Amino acid sequence: MSNSAKEDIGVILRGNAYPGRGIVIGKSADGRSAVFAYFIMGRSENSRNRIFVEKKDELVIYPFDESKVSDPSLIIYSPMRRVWNKWVVTNGDQTDTVVDGLLAGESFAIALEKRCFEPDAPNYTPRISGIIDLDDGFSYKISILKCGDGKGGVCDRYCFRYEPQDGLGHFIHTYKCDGNPLPSFEGEPTRVAVPADIDEFASTLWNSLDADNKISLYVGYIDLDTRNMTTRLFNKHAK
Repeated sequence: MSNSAKEDIGVILRGNAYPGRGIVIGKSADGRSAVFAYFIMGRSENSRNRIFVEKKDELVIYPFDESKVSDPSLIIYSPMRRVWNKWVVTNGDQTDTVVDGLLAGESFAIALEKRCFEPDAPNYTPRISGIIDLDDGFSYKISILKCGDGKGGVCDRYCFRYEPQDGLGHFIHTYKCDGNPLPSFEGEPTRVAVPADIDEFASTLWNSLDADNKISLYVGYIDLDTRNMTTRLFNKHAK
């Protein structure tokens, strides 16, 4: 693929029954918005028993049916938090680690040095994280912390920094595809097209995720002039 090529994220998702949890960060095609999206999927009853709840400057995951929660440690967390003019999006409780680090004057990458992949052998699910930084212009970073030896003894750390381009996003997800154990994402985040319209982007994502395995999706378009955010939220289960 050339450096300027962008893939259709709908095509990518429709061709993969289980990418796991996924993050997209980029810039809208009209150049007006910083964009992020986060989705979760699940195969087990415990994983599927979740909903997104939007709060002020934060997105929180709650159990849909609290009586069915068998292990909350890896499924209940805040996937998105805002601190100043930074938006942090992750697939686990490392959201709090990054935010605490930023408040203490640390960088995104240094804060994540405190964490590694999830302790869910034999999958050793990668921790994927992203940050939109509007403090001085607009930049974004995406990180993945993944098992490097297949045994849980080595953590490989990758952090990608991007200069925003109109209509371009970068997509990373936890698993390459379905499997037992689940194979971790490999390579660099995928370049994908990001439209100007939030409803077009959100509906493409939600409708392209596997119908059986998808759980929730959250999409944010942050106006680069006002810092106001427009959001769309989808839950498979509804209260």
